[in-house]
This record gives sequence, C-alpha cells and structure tokens, in this order.
Amino acid sequence: MTTADPQNMSDYKPTLNLPETDFPMRGMLPKREPERLAQWQQQDIYHRLREARQGRELFVLHDGPPYANGSIHIGHAVNKILKDIIVKSKNLAGFDAPYVPGWDCHGLPIEHKVETTHGKQLEPERARELCREYAAEQIQEQLKDFVRLGVVGDWDNPYRSMDYANEAGEIRALADMVEAGYVFKGLKPVNWCFDCGSALAEAEVEYQDKQSDAIDVAFPIEDADRLAAVFGLEALPKPAAVVIWTTTPWTVPANQALNMHPEFTYALVDTGERLLVLAEELVESCLERFGLSGEVIATARGEAFDGIRFRHPLYERLSPVYLADYVECEVGSTGIVHSAPAYGVDDFVTCRAHGMTFDEIESPVQGNGVYVDSLPFFGGQMIWKANPQIVAKLEEVGALMAHKPITHSYMHCWRHKTPVIYRATAQWFVGMDVAGKDGRTLRERALEGIEATRFTPAWGKARLHSMIANRPDWCISRQRNWGVPIPFFLHKASGELHPRTVELMEEAAKRVEAEGIDAWFRLDPAELLGEEAADYDKVTDTLDVWFDSGTTHRHVLRGSHPHGHESGPRADLYLEGSDQHRGWFHSSLLTGCAIDGHPPYRGLLTHGFTVDAQGRKMSKSVGNVVAPQQVMDKLGADILRLWAASTDYSGEMAVSDEILKRTADVYRRIRNTSRFLLANLNGFEPQRDALPFDEMLALDQWVVDRAAQLQARIETAYEEYRFLDVYQQVHGFCARELGGFYLDVIKDRQYTTQADSVARRSAQTALYHVVEALSRWVAPILSFTAEEIHEHIPGTRGDSVLLEEYYTGLETLADDAEMGRDFWEQVLNVKQAVNKCLEDARNAKAIKGSLAAEVTLYVDDALHATLAKLGDELRFVMLTSEVRLAPLAEGETPEGAEATELEGLRVAVNESPNQKCERCWHHREDVGSHAAHVDLCGRCISNLPDGPGETRHYA
Repeated sequence: MTTADPQNMSDYKPTLNLPETDFPMRGMLPKREPERLAQWQQQDIYHRLREARQGRELFVLHDGPPYANGSIHIGHAVNKILKDIIVKSKNLAGFDAPYVPGWDCHGLPIEHKVETTHGKQLEPERARELCREYAAEQIQEQLKDFVRLGVVGDWDNPYRSMDYANEAGEIRALADMVEAGYVFKGLKPVNWCFDCGSALAEAEVEYQDKQSDAIDVAFPIEDADRLAAVFGLEALPKPAAVVIWTTTPWTVPANQALNMHPEFTYALVDTGERLLVLAEELVESCLERFGLSGEVIATARGEAFDGIRFRHPLYERLSPVYLADYVECEVGSTGIVHSAPAYGVDDFVTCRAHGMTFDEIESPVQGNGVYVDSLPFFGGQMIWKANPQIVAKLEEVGALMAHKPITHSYMHCWRHKTPVIYRATAQWFVGMDVAGKDGRTLRERALEGIEATRFTPAWGKARLHSMIANRPDWCISRQRNWGVPIPFFLHKASGELHPRTVELMEEAAKRVEAEGIDAWFRLDPAELLGEEAADYDKVTDTLDVWFDSGTTHRHVLRGSHPHGHESGPRADLYLEGSDQHRGWFHSSLLTGCAIDGHPPYRGLLTHGFTVDAQGRKMSKSVGNVVAPQQVMDKLGADILRLWAASTDYSGEMAVSDEILKRTADVYRRIRNTSRFLLANLNGFEPQRDALPFDEMLALDQWVVDRAAQLQARIETAYEEYRFLDVYQQVHGFCARELGGFYLDVIKDRQYTTQADSVARRSAQTALYHVVEALSRWVAPILSFTAEEIHEHIPGTRGDSVLLEEYYTGLETLADDAEMGRDFWEQVLNVKQAVNKCLEDARNAKAIKGSLAAEVTLYVDDALHATLAKLGDELRFVMLTSEVRLAPLAEGETPEGAEATELEGLRVAVNESPNQKCERCWHHREDVGSHAAHVDLCGRCISNLPDGPGETRHYA
C-alpha cells in the first residue's frame, strides 16, 4: 500500500471520502456492447449527429465498397474500423462528417456462386434474379458484423451498386465518358480466363508458379540476299535461320513477326548444317543449349535487320523483323523475340505500329481456350493440351533447337487459380492517350490529379503515379450476365456507334432506373430506334466491376445520399488497402478525371494487410486466421478497435491471440484509470462544486494543463490520421502522469481531507476536467467504453459521447507560472527516482511500505530551490511520512544514500521511528499524544467532520 487503506479503519471509515462508482471494473464487453448498440439504435445516434452538425464544414469519407460475398474477415474489420475512427474524430472536431456505407454487388464471383448452386443452364434473367437475391443476403450478413464492430453510419440507407438508381448512374457515367471522347472499340490483348469466359481486370490477376515448355525455335530465312548484305557477305553459304526462345509453344501457331533490339549486336553463327542468327553475347550459352558447336562468321547491329523476312516454321506465311526496345538479352534466351500480336501486349502494339490491321491479326484461340477447328495440325484442341503436340511438330519439321520444362511465375485468375492468357478480342476501352474534347489525354489529367492529391502514407503517390504513367488502355467490357450493361447500338454494316448514342444511353438509363439492368437485356431495339432497328445490333456486353465501384462518386457523392453536396462529386478522403492502388483508387481516378476533370478525392489513405505474429499471410490451412467475429465474442469489439489503432497501418498489420491479449492489458489500464477518476468524483456536482482554475491547487492546475497540452496533440494526431500516436499519448498519460504520479499523490488528499474542503474539491475539479476530456479522446477508438465512461460522469450529460465535441473546459498554465510545466516535470522525475529507492528498500525488507519510510533527499542547489517550494507538502508528493532536504556536494554520495539516474540527487531511505496514524497511515511524531483520538495524527483530527480542516496549497 502507498497510502491509507480505508477498508481497514472501521472506527474512522465514516470520516473518510471513500471512492465509489457504478462504473464496473470489468468491461464485460462481449455482453455489454450489444446492449450499447441497441441503445444507439434506439437513440438514432447517426441521424441525431447529422442534425447536430448541420451547417458545419463538411468532411466526406467515401466508402470503398466491399464485395457482397462471404463473411467479413479481419481485413474488412481493419478497414471499417479505420474509417469509423476518422469519421468519429471529424465529428468530434466539429465537422459534419457523414458516413454512408456501400457494397459492390455485380461481377463474376456472385455469378459463379449462383452457377455452382443452381447450374450453368439458367436463363440469363433468372440468373440475374438469383444473383441479386444472393448479393442482398450477403450484404445483410456483412452489415450485422460491421455494426457489431461499433461502426456508426447510415446503415438503413447504404448504397449498393445493384440498386436501380446506381445502375442507371453508372450508365450515365459511361455516357459522360463517351461524350468526352474517351471510349472506343478495339481489338487488343486483354487478360483472359477460360474458366470465367471473360476478360479480367489487372486486379483480378495474380502470379503463381507454373511449369511450362521452354523451347528454342528456328525460323528459316526468306530474304536471304538481304540477310547476307546485312552481315557484309555476297551470299549466304548455306541455309540460315533466326532462333527465338519462348515458354508458350501454344502461341507459335499465331506468330506473325519477330522482334530484335536495334542496339544489340547479332552474330551469324556457322553450326555446320546451317547458319543461325543469335545475339552475340548469347552465342556460347545458346550453342551449349542446342548441343551444337559453331563459329561466328559475321556480326551486325540490330537496326540493320528491320523488315527482313523469315518463314514461319509450320505455316505458309512470313514473319518480318520489327525492331523493339523491349527485347532483352537474358541468359536462357536468344536475343530475338517471336511476336504473336493476338496474345501479347507488346507484340500487338509493335505489329499495329508497323501497319498490321485488326483483320490481319491471327487469333486462333477461342474464348474457352480451344483452337478454332480450321487451324492446321492443332484445330479443336485445348491450348495447354496442344503444347506437347506443337513441340513434337516443330521437331518433326526440323525447327526445334531445344526443349526443356521450366517452372516460372505466371499469370493466374485470382478466382479460379488457373492460368490465364493475353488474348486479343473485340472489347470496349477507355483510351489513356486519346485526346478528349479539351485536347488533353486522360493520362495527362490523371497524372495532374495525382499531384494534387494528399497521400497517407506518402509513398502511395509514387506507386499510383507509376501505375498510371505506364498502364495500357482500360478494357471496360466483360461478357457476363450479372453486370451493368453497355447500352450501345452498333451499325451492322459499318460497326460504328449510333450517332445518337449519348441520347440513347440516357433513355436506357431511365429504363434501368425504373426496372434494373434487366430493362436493357429485355429491350426491343425498336423501342428506341424505331425503323432504324433493323440496321443495328444491340450490344450485350457488361461493364467491368471496377467501373461499377470506380464511378460511385458520380451517382453517390452527387446524388441524393446524405453526403451528396453542391460542391460536386469530390470526397475529402478515400481509404482502402494498398492493393487498391491497382483497383478502386485507380478506377475512381480515371473515371473522375474523365467525367469531371479531376480526381473524385482530395486525399488517399492506404493501409497494409493483416498477417500473423510471424509476418505470415492469414491462411486456414496454416491455422493462423483471426476471425473478427470470434474476437468480438471473446474479448469485445473495443479490443479489436484498440488493436487497429495501436498498429502502424502503413505496413503489414500483425495480429494474433497473444497480440490481442496484450492489447486487452492496455485496455484495462485505460479502463481502470477511468474508473479511478469516476470513483473519486463521488459526491461531486460540477455546477455546485467545481473550482475556478486559478483557485485550484498547483498540482491540480498542472494535471489540467497537462490534459490541455495532450488534447492539442491528440487533435493534431487525429487530423493527420496518426491513430498510433493517439493510442500512445493516451496510454502514456494514463500510465505516467496519472497512474504513475498524479493519482497516487492525490489519494491522501481525496480520502482524508474534509468532503467539501478546497483541497478535495480542487482535486475533484481536476479529475472531472480530465475524465470529460478523456472520454472524448478515446471515443473514436473505444466507442463502447467511452460511452460507458460518459454516462457515469457527474453533472448534466448529453445523451451520447458520440454527439459531443472536444472538451473546452481545459485551461493552461501561464508561461511564467511559479509552479509551471518545467517545475512539475522536475518533481515528477524526482518522484520516479525516489520510487525506485523505496522499492529497493522494500525488497531489502528495510521498510514495509513507502508510508513507513522517511527519506532524505540530498540535492544540489538548483533542485533544492525547486523542491523547497513545496514545503511540508513534499512528503505527500513522495508518498512518505517525512521528507528532508539536505545539501549535496558535487560528486558526493553521502553515507547511507543511494545514487539515482538524476543529476544532483541522492536518496537515503530510513524506517520511520514514529507510530502509524490509523486513519491516514502516515507515521507521525504526534500520534498517541491526543487523548481524544489516541490513534490519530493531528492532521487527521483536524480533518474530522467537526474539525477546522486541513489547508493544502500545492499538492
């Protein structure tokens, strides 16, 4: 014990001011939090908050919609908690900060789930109906968990991409982009999944190891005279061929060109039977791989080979050389790349740049991965199964130079985990380098928008800039049922869009707004085109789901939702995981710049992924998954929220049972501190009992000043989204200034002085100010606990801490205050040093407790001047029965004194020879000298209800 224990003083217990509160020591969060949620719902907290902040400066965090499929995981929880902390902190700061949650509902995962459950032979309209029902069910399940996390928002009116108004809004967004000139139809290689039967967005592609056939293939020369001239020869002395290396034999049937680097040096190598063209620096490794020996007879620069034609090894067509800077001289290659424009982006761009038309591009692979029947040798075969046969055919015709299976990183569908290919198909694109009506390209606009965006953390800027600077045109079309349609009409003869496309899209949007996307699929073209309908085909493609979420700014921020506003569709913040630089951040940037000329956000905040304590990805097979539902059932949502705030979200966020246990320990520190504050406000009525700041004791003024300083730092930390700083500042304040100093010091004054004394009311006033501020500081993070603290604070209360703003009752010390900040910082440091000496003495059994001790502080002149200001009250600060100050000569440690880490301080601890007062437990010389109260010290006698009372000045 460090001070009087009122439980052991039955005779004088009624004279003490015992701490008392209904605020329970144990949080019992899993039980109490659902009760609190019901209370918030009954109070309609969200809409009352909107009414209270009406007319204030607006802060809009636009919710990136999670996908409506499956239970939420720990990553979802992190994302929603971080958003909630920001929105609540902005409301706390006085902003009008609405939060409208959203969901992404269209797309292949839901369609695939419906097909798995009900079969693939469903009528399209029935499939869409089942997809809509399934998405709605998933949303309700996810919504319950998000609400359980304590996230406050307009849960009765979320936005869903499948809502008719939003589907119509998406069509209008597309119309805006068509009108701006950014949308075109073209043939281009896109990521294609055979299982999906559709193009994939970049974000839907992941990389896994795959075993492939690496082959070297010889292409015989057609223009022999030109090749001889390049090498400075009059004629080629024997047959010649160029050799390519590839890991995709299935693309060889679609080869239409060869690529060589203009700056590389190429060698003509005599291998006996024929001449081979290879990159000079790879000749030795290539010959070894081919099992040949040879001699370089001539060399030439790559730029000289432009246009020289070689023959396809399998078919009667030619493959000209097109120079390309992307060709590399890697070990294992030949320095020459074979080009199949239908199945490679670089190949496509290069062939098109050399005049190849769309009609000339060979594209024998169908959407299901099977070669067209008309392809010689391999028609009707699945490309992966055809690989060995292609290798065998190349060997049969003498074109195979080498063959070796290799394992390498290869594109896979993130959904089916199966290999995907680049495949040239007729798709709709948003052009990155197409000049809009204002003459600027979308890429230019987007890069300018990035420069105007605030990134948290800052490295996100470079990442998004690189992606935009280097990305190809955006393929926005998909061949699915469950998606927003691309409501175009194409002329059957010319393939051109109808001249009234934008006008017709608005008519389509009106129908979709009334009946949903089925309205387009059911539409008879004659309803819109009249007699022209016979000349046009109705497009049935659907939009990429990234277009769904990427255009929500257009119809949510600008719409009738609570955070639609007159300033236009621009949010203050988008917040998502780091993968969304490729996803939602990316698509929103492009659509915003195409439609409005600027990004739909002013700031981007990125958080990392969750991993276990060893940094491993969460995996059911590994058994390291932390399910938020289980954490809430076992520990409570506030523990999960506190963990999220205590983690540096800019990188990977480690979570495990042990980490959450440590978080729960910190939570108990904050809760127990709050309980002490509340318990010692017993009998305190702020309007009646609170003292003005200048009438409070010096120590109480200091702790209020300390809280005011801390509040300023907390406000800045919240404003800058530094939640870890908030966590550390609050925890540090509870542990050091309060638990380690102030609360210990005032216990004696709280318990032993008269109930209505200035000494007690001063401390209670300070406690009241601190707990009022503390409850609001932690409200964005520990929302449930903050509400519980709030309702136990005495005085007139608002209905909810979530409706409050930062506490304005904190005052600060004057810069020239005699007992100012520096003074109390010195005292606190001395106390910590004395505490260590007392602990050492206790461990050595020299004293039973600190109040059984007397200490002598040997101090230098500067420290003496500081401590002497407290007079006899220094003993209350040090929690000892007596404190004496003695001079300390430089470099001296008096006999019996203990050295400390503080310069100019040595401490001697001795057991007090005096009797213990049974009321305050201080050992005082006058105990036993008062006949009426033989067990009490004179101070306690004066503090009895009929006594004159004790006067405290400082502590």
